[in-house]
Amino acid sequence: MVLVGSVPLASLTLGTLGYLLLAGREHGRRGWPLGRAIAFVTGALLAGLALSPGFDAYADDDFGGHMAQHLLLAMVAPLALVLGAPVTLLLRSLPHRHARRLGRLLRTRGVHVFANPVVALLLSSGGLVALYFTPLYELSARDETVHALVHVHLVLSGALFAWVVAGPDPAPRRPGVRTRLVILGIAVAVHASVAQLMYAGLFVRVDAPAAELRAAGSLMYFGGDIAELLLALALLLTWRPRPGRDARNATPPAPAR
Repeated sequence: MVLVGSVPLASLTLGTLGYLLLAGREHGRRGWPLGRAIAFVTGALLAGLALSPGFDAYADDDFGGHMAQHLLLAMVAPLALVLGAPVTLLLRSLPHRHARRLGRLLRTRGVHVFANPVVALLLSSGGLVALYFTPLYELSARDETVHALVHVHLVLSGALFAWVVAGPDPAPRRPGVRTRLVILGIAVAVHASVAQLMYAGLFVRVDAPAAELRAAGSLMYFGGDIAELLLALALLLTWRPRPGRDARNATPPAPAR
């Protein structure tokens, strides 16, 4: 069972080493932004901290600690990982033939489905509701395999949502900024509602003392707000105008006098 729980941490370690290897090679060839590498490593370190045996034991013993782990795995670490632009790095590092295959894969219908902001919202925020308002949390506390799968889901769904909303990597049929801000606003509302219900101890399927539920609810409310503000900031910083739309909407120059 311990081996099962170590799989996410081992996968994260291998992925980080692979990223650093490719980033170092790409830096020597055509250059790779240091900020992206720092972001990815920061995300990996935060996820590694949350998955470490000591932090995991703390999260099992205290529901407030669990919520801190949840925020790191589902919101903060995924955003940092996505800002590292790992897909762009892979596309630039692969041989041309394999890069074209990866590009075709990114344009397949399945990727289009998951890259839809509504689907990403359902997987991230919907997973949050399922975890705390169904028996899933208690099951994950008893079963090491379910526990590890929940962690994997938190990281992957958080990374998917961050990528669709604000990722620098290419995404198929990415909607405009207004649509993504609306989706982000819905996520904020869901997190705030879950946090308030948890603080009040209403409807949540978590067997924890009231003090721990209040601490977890407060942490989700305020910590989630900070994480979502960072995501909104990332959206604004990574946004690039669409050439076609900008050309249509551009103000015509004043006639010469």
